[in-house]
Amino acid sequence: MPFRLDTWLVQNGFFESREKAQLAVRQGAVLINGLKAQKPAQQVGDDDEVQIQGEVLRYVSRGGLKLEKAIRVFGLGFKGKTVIDLGASTGGFTDCALQQGAARIVAVDVGEGQLHPRLQADPRVLSLENTDLRQLKPEQLGGEKADILVADLSFISLEHVFPYLPPLLKTDAQVVVLIKPQFEMKERRRFKGGIIRDERLRQKLTAQAIGYAEAAGFRLEGITPTDADGQHKNVEFLALFSIFAKKE
Repeated sequence: MPFRLDTWLVQNGFFESREKAQLAVRQGAVLINGLKAQKPAQQVGDDDEVQIQGEVLRYVSRGGLKLEKAIRVFGLGFKGKTVIDLGASTGGFTDCALQQGAARIVAVDVGEGQLHPRLQADPRVLSLENTDLRQLKPEQLGGEKADILVADLSFISLEHVFPYLPPLLKTDAQVVVLIKPQFEMKERRRFKGGIIRDERLRQKLTAQAIGYAEAAGFRLEGITPTDADGQHKNVEFLALFSIFAKKE
C-alpha cells in the first residue's frame, strides 16, 4: 500500500512532524531509489528505498544521539524495559529509549514545562516535574523499579547522585550516566569558555566520578567519550554501570 512521502517519513521515525518532513523534501534532502524526491505528496511503497542526505535529528533533542551512541557502543537493549530518565529536560534520552522499544519511562526533572509535548502525550511516559532525584521515592515510579536508568544531569556532582539510585533499581539494572568533568570540581575554578582543556585534569575528575559510583555499590562496565574535541566543547563521557556491592 503506497503512502504519502511526508507521512511515511514521520511514521518511520525520520521526522517528528509532517512539517519537518516536508521541509526536508523541499530542501532536496530526501532520496527515493537514489533520486531526489519531487514533492512531499509523492507516493512511496514497500519496494521503494528511501534515504536521507546529511544528518537527520531523529529525536526531540540532540541528547537522543548521545544515548544512541551508548546503545551502539555498549550493546544496550531497551525493548520491553522500564526506564528512568533523570534530567529528562526536552526528552532526548526518553525519545531515543521509546524508539528502541522501551515499555515505560519515568521522565524526571527539577524544572517544569520542558518535556516535548509529543512525549508528554505518550501513554508510556510518566513525567515527574519539579522533582529532585534526591527526593524521588520508589512509590512514585508507579509500582515498578527500573530495568535501566539513564541520566544527563548538569550543575550537580555525581557524588550527590549515585547514593540515591539503588532503591529505584532492580537488582540486575543497568545505569547509563553522562559524566561531566566540569561539574565534578570540588573548588570553584574558572575556565576560558567554561571548557576544561587539561586532559590530565579531565581524566582525574572522571576517575573521581567513577569512584563515587563504586562507593555507592556500582561497577563500571564501559565508558566512551561523547563526540566533542575538548577545545570548543567540553568532552563528556557516557558510562555504563551495573549494581555490584557497596564497599564497606
